[in-house]
Amino acid sequence: MFLVDTNIISESRKGARANAGVLRFFRATDDDQMYIAVQTVGEIRRGVENVRGRGDAAQAKTLESWLDGVVRNYAERILDFDMECAQVWGRLMANGNHSPVDKQIAAVALIHDLTVVTRNTGDFEGCGCRLVNPFN
Repeated sequence: MFLVDTNIISESRKGARANAGVLRFFRATDDDQMYIAVQTVGEIRRGVENVRGRGDAAQAKTLESWLDGVVRNYAERILDFDMECAQVWGRLMANGNHSPVDKQIAAVALIHDLTVVTRNTGDFEGCGCRLVNPFN
Protein backbone atom coordinates (compact mmCIF):
# COMPACT_ATOMS: atom_id res chain seq x y z
CA MET A 1 0.00 0.00 0.00
CA PHE A 2 1.27 3.44 -0.97
CA LEU A 3 1.02 7.05 0.12
CA VAL A 4 1.45 9.03 -3.10
CA ASP A 5 3.27 12.33 -2.60
CA THR A 6 2.18 15.58 -4.22
CA ASN A 7 4.97 15.57 -6.82
CA ILE A 8 3.81 12.18 -8.13
CA ILE A 9 0.15 13.24 -8.29
CA SER A 10 1.24 16.40 -10.11
CA GLU A 11 3.36 14.40 -12.57
CA SER A 12 0.37 12.18 -13.36
CA ARG A 13 -1.51 15.28 -14.54
CA LYS A 14 0.72 15.26 -17.63
CA GLY A 15 -1.03 12.12 -18.88
CA ALA A 16 0.92 10.31 -21.60
CA ARG A 17 3.73 12.92 -21.34
CA ALA A 18 4.39 12.01 -17.69
CA ASN A 19 7.62 10.37 -16.64
CA ALA A 20 7.69 6.75 -17.85
CA GLY A 21 8.39 5.40 -14.35
CA VAL A 22 5.44 7.31 -12.92
CA LEU A 23 3.20 5.97 -15.66
CA ARG A 24 4.41 2.42 -14.95
CA PHE A 25 3.73 2.88 -11.23
CA PHE A 26 0.13 3.98 -11.84
CA ARG A 27 -0.48 1.21 -14.40
CA ALA A 28 0.94 -1.48 -12.09
CA THR A 29 -0.84 -0.33 -8.93
CA ASP A 30 -4.54 -0.80 -8.21
CA ASP A 31 -6.36 2.36 -7.17
CA ASP A 32 -7.34 0.79 -3.84
CA GLN A 33 -3.63 0.44 -3.01
CA MET A 34 -2.94 4.18 -3.35
CA TYR A 35 -3.69 6.86 -0.77
CA ILE A 36 -2.92 10.55 -0.48
CA ALA A 37 -2.53 12.67 2.62
CA VAL A 38 -4.79 15.65 3.19
CA GLN A 39 -1.62 17.75 2.98
CA THR A 40 -1.38 16.88 -0.72
CA VAL A 41 -4.79 18.46 -1.28
CA GLY A 42 -3.52 21.56 0.52
CA GLU A 43 -0.31 21.71 -1.50
CA ILE A 44 -2.21 21.44 -4.78
CA ARG A 45 -4.72 24.07 -3.60
CA ARG A 46 -1.81 26.39 -2.79
CA GLY A 47 -0.54 25.90 -6.34
CA VAL A 48 -3.96 26.74 -7.79
CA GLU A 49 -4.15 29.91 -5.72
CA ASN A 50 -0.59 30.92 -6.66
CA VAL A 51 -1.53 30.66 -10.35
CA ARG A 52 -4.72 32.62 -9.70
CA GLY A 53 -2.72 35.26 -7.81
CA ARG A 54 -0.46 35.71 -10.83
CA GLY A 55 -3.53 36.63 -12.85
CA ASP A 56 -3.84 33.45 -14.93
CA ALA A 57 -7.52 32.77 -14.30
CA ALA A 58 -7.84 30.26 -17.16
CA GLN A 59 -4.96 28.09 -15.91
CA ALA A 60 -6.24 28.37 -12.33
CA LYS A 61 -9.64 27.13 -13.49
CA THR A 62 -8.02 24.20 -15.32
CA LEU A 63 -5.96 23.28 -12.26
CA GLU A 64 -8.97 23.65 -9.96
CA SER A 65 -10.96 21.27 -12.14
CA TRP A 66 -8.06 18.80 -12.03
CA LEU A 67 -7.86 19.13 -8.23
CA ASP A 68 -11.60 18.43 -7.97
CA GLY A 69 -11.02 15.24 -9.98
CA VAL A 70 -8.15 14.18 -7.70
CA VAL A 71 -10.33 14.71 -4.63
CA ARG A 72 -13.18 12.72 -6.22
CA ASN A 73 -10.84 9.93 -7.33
CA TYR A 74 -9.19 9.59 -3.92
CA ALA A 75 -12.27 10.52 -1.86
CA GLU A 76 -12.24 7.36 0.27
CA ARG A 77 -8.43 7.25 0.28
CA ILE A 78 -7.49 10.71 1.59
CA LEU A 79 -5.86 10.31 4.98
CA ASP A 80 -6.26 12.92 7.68
CA PHE A 81 -3.59 14.24 10.01
CA ASP A 82 -4.83 13.28 13.47
CA MET A 83 -3.52 13.29 17.04
CA GLU A 84 -1.47 10.12 16.53
CA CYS A 85 0.13 11.64 13.43
CA ALA A 86 0.83 14.85 15.35
CA GLN A 87 2.75 12.92 17.99
CA VAL A 88 4.90 11.19 15.35
CA TRP A 89 5.37 14.46 13.44
CA GLY A 90 6.65 16.19 16.58
CA ARG A 91 9.27 13.46 17.02
CA LEU A 92 10.32 13.72 13.36
CA MET A 93 10.62 17.51 13.55
CA ALA A 94 12.79 17.41 16.67
CA ASN A 95 15.74 16.09 14.69
CA GLY A 96 16.59 19.28 12.83
CA ASN A 97 15.38 21.78 10.25
CA HIS A 98 12.94 19.98 7.95
CA SER A 99 9.98 20.69 5.73
CA PRO A 100 6.99 20.53 8.08
CA VAL A 101 4.61 19.32 5.36
CA ASP A 102 6.93 16.51 4.22
CA LYS A 103 7.35 15.39 7.81
CA GLN A 104 3.54 15.43 8.24
CA ILE A 105 3.22 13.21 5.17
CA ALA A 106 5.92 10.93 6.61
CA ALA A 107 3.99 10.72 9.89
CA VAL A 108 0.81 9.75 8.03
CA ALA A 109 2.74 7.05 6.17
CA LEU A 110 4.25 5.69 9.38
CA ILE A 111 0.94 5.60 11.24
CA HIS A 112 -0.80 3.80 8.36
CA ASP A 113 2.19 1.59 7.46
CA LEU A 114 2.34 2.91 3.89
CA THR A 115 5.26 3.28 1.50
CA VAL A 116 5.79 6.89 0.39
CA VAL A 117 5.96 7.28 -3.39
CA THR A 118 7.92 10.45 -4.12
CA ARG A 119 10.52 11.95 -6.36
CA ASN A 120 12.04 13.72 -3.37
CA THR A 121 13.23 10.76 -1.32
CA GLY A 122 15.81 12.95 0.41
CA ASP A 123 12.99 14.87 2.11
CA PHE A 124 11.88 11.65 3.80
CA GLU A 125 15.17 9.93 4.56
CA GLY A 126 15.75 9.29 8.23
CA CYS A 127 12.03 9.23 8.99
CA GLY A 128 11.81 5.46 9.08
CA CYS A 129 9.23 5.13 6.32
CA ARG A 130 9.67 3.00 3.22
CA LEU A 131 10.29 4.96 0.02
CA VAL A 132 9.77 4.38 -3.70
CA ASN A 133 10.99 6.80 -6.36
CA PRO A 134 9.28 5.88 -9.65
CA PHE A 135 11.45 8.43 -11.47
CA ASN A 136 14.44 6.07 -11.04
